[in-house]
Amino acid sequence: MKNSTTRQCLLAIGMAACLTAEVQHADCTLFGPQRDRFVRVPDRDLQILSATSSEVAATLPPLPPRSRSGALQSGTGSELDDILFAAMRANGVTPAEPATDQEFIRRVTLDLTGRIPTVPELTSFLADSGPNKRPALVERLLASPAWVDKWTMYFGDLFGNSAVTSQVRRAADGRNAFYHYIKSSLQQNKPYDQMARELIGATGQNSYEQGELNFPVGGFMGGGPQQDTYDRQAADAAQIFLGIAHVDCLLCHDGRRHLDSLSLWGKDFTRSQAWGLAGFYARTQLTRVPATPGRPNPYYWSVLNDFGRSRADYTLNTTSGNRPERLPRPGQSRTVAPVYPFSGRGPNPGESYRTALAREITADFQFSRAAVNYVWKQFFGLGFVDPPDQFDPARLDPNNPPPDPWTLQPSNPQALRKLAQDFIASRYDLQALQRQIVNSRVYQLSARYQGVWNPTWDKYYARHLIRRLDAEEIHDSLVIASGVSATYTLPGLGQVNWAMQFPETANTPAGRGNAVTAFLDSFLRGNRDDVLRSRETSLPQALNLMNDNFILIRARVATPNSLLARSLGQPDDQLVTTLWLNVLSRDPTDAERAAALDKLRGGGSAQRTRNAENLLWALYNKTDFFFNY
Repeated sequence: MKNSTTRQCLLAIGMAACLTAEVQHADCTLFGPQRDRFVRVPDRDLQILSATSSEVAATLPPLPPRSRSGALQSGTGSELDDILFAAMRANGVTPAEPATDQEFIRRVTLDLTGRIPTVPELTSFLADSGPNKRPALVERLLASPAWVDKWTMYFGDLFGNSAVTSQVRRAADGRNAFYHYIKSSLQQNKPYDQMARELIGATGQNSYEQGELNFPVGGFMGGGPQQDTYDRQAADAAQIFLGIAHVDCLLCHDGRRHLDSLSLWGKDFTRSQAWGLAGFYARTQLTRVPATPGRPNPYYWSVLNDFGRSRADYTLNTTSGNRPERLPRPGQSRTVAPVYPFSGRGPNPGESYRTALAREITADFQFSRAAVNYVWKQFFGLGFVDPPDQFDPARLDPNNPPPDPWTLQPSNPQALRKLAQDFIASRYDLQALQRQIVNSRVYQLSARYQGVWNPTWDKYYARHLIRRLDAEEIHDSLVIASGVSATYTLPGLGQVNWAMQFPETANTPAGRGNAVTAFLDSFLRGNRDDVLRSRETSLPQALNLMNDNFILIRARVATPNSLLARSLGQPDDQLVTTLWLNVLSRDPTDAERAAALDKLRGGGSAQRTRNAENLLWALYNKTDFFFNY
């Protein structure tokens, strides 16, 4: 398609509108990779790339009437639901209707596995009239290899697994070992507190063989004194396992005059206290070990715990590096003993410093609270505390509210506490946590809302807040919808068929400049270092959805095994249904069906083929394909 950038953006934005019930179809021209036409786009649709979740949801067509699994009655059920629906009632917020079965299966399959459902999975689920069909579906998804792939990607993001960062080189072998550690932990459904202890306290000789060693290695800081590394490792542990990113600031300066307006806890916290947290790393040594004796590269890492045991505690003797000078104040010792700031405890006699830190962190209720909040945000798009690494420990307890003008920080502290308590009771079972969330009635509310939605109600979760799919979800859902597989050969991992199986995001699958790598990068997957994953929308995304060869080959009849190659011989009405079920996981509305049939008809077989390709291409670009509603 040879169009100007502006015109292409208009097309990309408008293509979804042409097939929705909210647009006068007579005013739209269906177009595709075979066409070069301008599409009349209602002004409303020009805002789609910068729209809020609620605004995008409003563009979705009404679903055809299907079962809403009548057992779902808003406001009754689990204690978690009771807490959340009580908050809605108390604030005059009317919840959305329960999601239809078609909404639910698409949403939960994407959220748990990163893929849309196949048509056999969809039709089997819709045909099931049993009262437990939704919980049964959840169990199948939790038991699937795709669940492991999706959450290996998630925790790879959270733990920052990459071959190279701006500070440290794990190399592909170290990255792969870390990837296998995360993946095998999820395959075993290893308790999350056990994972945390293994990562924080990891010790061993070879980071290529012991994946968990790569977590402390990720905190290495070059170009300065060793205290820079201790600080970075402590900040990482606090952010990832406690949801408190402000520790990073406090390792540079006292909270007073820096965090006064941001954190009630942080404004009175001192740098000396933060040094006590970093002190748990003071007897850890990271060492590069040549993989081939006599050659400096490649190398792996060893992580020695309590190196020498005679090594000094955290020492205040630096005037250079990545942070301000570390010098004792008058009357202060030149060394800082390890002290966990939320309990006042240090290591037990004879206990390894990092083993002690892992024990203290995982025994802290904040560990559970932070973990469930991270996962909740992944399902709902909005944490009880959001961003989820900005917890203020002094504003979390509804039984001990903060002084004016401070307010409680979580949007629903009772729900957050309940979820954290249940996570502890399950012995930190990640699958049990996710099962509890997706089986809840609040998760199963529709994204569509009857009436006027007030954006300030988002924090009550009274409707499902839709999100743009992640890069890997778009890739893998296109593979599912089109039937055209993708195969990549990755060093040390062999062949993989799904983007969710990539061990990292940066330069994957085939290096910088590769077409598939560039396609995925346009959806802002980040690099797990200094660029975080984002679900923002952008013009390059629209252009890639419209023009990238990854999309175009999956819209062509000539592509072997493609959806159209297999289904073009169907009668028009059946073909339309087939395309909608494969791509959008639902039947077309009456208006969509009429518009699609009108575009299919006319001309000979060659024209019908082009029309069918244009139609499928438009569905791949439709708002409700690349958003999870």
